[in-house]
Amino acid sequence: MKKLINAPENVVKEALAGMADAHSDLITVRYDPDIIVRADGPIQGKVGIISGGGSGHEPMHGGFVGKGMLDAACPGAVFTSPVPDQMLAATKAVDGGKGVLHIVKNYTGDIMNFEMAAEMAAAEGIEVATVITNDDVAVKDSTWTAGRRGVGVTVLLEKIVGAAADTGADLAEVKRIAEKVNAQGRSMGAALTSCTIPHVGKPSFELPDDEIEVGVGIHGEPGRRRIKIVSAADVTALLTEPILEDLPFSSGDNVLAFVNGLGGTPLIELYVVYNELATILKGRGISISRTLIGNYITSLDMAGCSITLLKLDDELTKLWDAPVHTPALRWGV
Repeated sequence: MKKLINAPENVVKEALAGMADAHSDLITVRYDPDIIVRADGPIQGKVGIISGGGSGHEPMHGGFVGKGMLDAACPGAVFTSPVPDQMLAATKAVDGGKGVLHIVKNYTGDIMNFEMAAEMAAAEGIEVATVITNDDVAVKDSTWTAGRRGVGVTVLLEKIVGAAADTGADLAEVKRIAEKVNAQGRSMGAALTSCTIPHVGKPSFELPDDEIEVGVGIHGEPGRRRIKIVSAADVTALLTEPILEDLPFSSGDNVLAFVNGLGGTPLIELYVVYNELATILKGRGISISRTLIGNYITSLDMAGCSITLLKLDDELTKLWDAPVHTPALRWGV
């Protein structure tokens, strides 16, 4: 294992310390329990937005804390759900008197722990609503999930919902928009390599050099099938066709096209995939009106990519375009 780390057991704490120092104008890191919060929070009269999950998917979620996105994030150990105490601490830290929305990816541990935190927050008089993301079309039930996994739509939802909260929308309205985004987005990914978890010290699964995993999960969970390696055009089609069929997307739709790197894929390759995606969508009469390309929800050093398509309307487009200023996402400010 070759990693730029000191000791596996200290990776998360040391990374949080680095984030806190690098982005002190945007975020504050609190320890025991570990949470990342907006430097200017809590904001009175605004719905608080929090999310969280295992570390190793950076910049999600801590990199999305700031103006126009999340108010706090809960980082668990690598590929491990944060605990209810973290989620409760984050909820209390962002409570501005208007309620708090929990954005939860559909993984069993995340759901269970966020539910416990919501109950504890309610006991302290904080109103909490929850939205669960489940946009992965690859499989219905997989390792760590009952139902579809929450993946790329989570990033888009956090941005759009964060913008809605900044307008002063109430908790019910913010939840409505969150559920709309989840309902209108679909994702699927493919892995070219496995990833290496620091405290394990070896690849999390075996993938021969001449094979790819189609439909892989962000923790290395198996997908639909393994195939011999093919061209970028073929990989893009294998990911895009199931997405288009699932919602379904149709001619005349406007979409946000999100091509995401899993941590070990050069940006030049992501643009090759985007080029193929644009060709496929044009052939279907689907217009790309917004894009996001880069590493935003990763799996440590896994090579591969995911594609997410979100059907846009005027409401969602306006919220996507609204200013955002976080360590990992910034425009309009």
